[in-house]
This record gives sequence, C-alpha cells and structure tokens, in this order.
Amino acid sequence: MQPKAQPTSASAARHETMSGSVMARPAERIPGIDTVKTRLRINGADHDLDMDPRVTLLDALREHLGLTGSKKGCDHGQCGACTVLVDGRRINACLTLAVMHDGDAITTVEGLARGDTLSPLQAAFVKHDGFQCGYCTPGQLCSATGMLDEVRAGWPSVVTTDLAATTVLTDDEIRERMSGNLCRCSAYPNIVAAIADATEGTA
Repeated sequence: MQPKAQPTSASAARHETMSGSVMARPAERIPGIDTVKTRLRINGADHDLDMDPRVTLLDALREHLGLTGSKKGCDHGQCGACTVLVDGRRINACLTLAVMHDGDAITTVEGLARGDTLSPLQAAFVKHDGFQCGYCTPGQLCSATGMLDEVRAGWPSVVTTDLAATTVLTDDEIRERMSGNLCRCSAYPNIVAAIADATEGTA
C-alpha cells in the first residue's frame, strides 16, 4: 500500500519531479508581495508601475515603458550611455533602482526637445556632427544638460584654477566635466565643440 501523499509547502510546489530529476518551474509573481508599486514622473508625465524592486531605473525605462533613448552600454556605470537627469542632477540609470525614485522628476533624452524644436545642445550636436554611431549620444546630451546647470550653480571641477572666479567653460573644463561619458567612435572634438557652441556666454 502506497503512503498517502503529504501536502507540499509553497516552496516545494515550485518544483516537480520528472523521470527522477527535479525541474524548476518559474515562480509566479504575487503583486504587493513580490512587486512594489512605484510612480515615476518622466518627462512631465506620471507612470505607475508595479514591478520587481530589483529592476534598475534603466531597465524600467527601456523594458517597462518603451523609452529606449537611454542606452545600456556597459551596465556597470562606466560608459555614461544611460545618463538621465533626476531632479536636475545627472545620474547613471543602470546603477540605481527604479523604486528609489518614486515621485522624482526624471528627464530622459526624449524629454530634452520641446515638440519638434530641438534643445540648443541637440541642435549644436547636429551642427557640429557630435556623433557617429549615435549610441552614446543620448547620455552625452543628458550629461551635458546637467553639467551646464552645475556650471550655472558655480560648481568647480578638478581643472578649475580659481574657485572664487566665475567658471569659464574652456575645452579643458568641458572635457573634465564630461569625462564620465565615453564615445567608442572617438567623436570627442566634435562633442566639445558642440557643447562650447551651445553654451556661449554660460557662466
């Protein structure tokens, strides 16, 4: 006589035996237990998400909301291709969790233009051919936008010689302040020229 089968636990129910081997079945996510509700304000619009708390901001933008302008380059915070603005500050979207930015104002490259009118930086990148393959360009544009706000606020950089004087955006200043954004096509001279052109008179 076969012994009566014992009730299985919730964790044991996630496995089934086939031909003597244990095969794992994907666990179903339980909303509110395995997921977290988050409201992201992106480019002026609110987006309510219910997702795994381990999802990065970059993956939330690309995979959950279809905002694919922000690129996944290294996924380690080293290339800057995923740079976005959060409350006006530039960050690497691959290094932060989406749930950490509930209610924050997030700007992606899709939000830099005003309708069909490019931002001054975007227009300057086109004018100076500040891109080749274009993969890093969204991060370059967001980073440069945030960088200019830092300059206006009087933030110095490593190469700033006089901390008491008004910052002048020389080519060296631009290179240093944009050093977190890499371009695999090496279009750096054009990127620097585009930023300088778009920011004449910026102090």
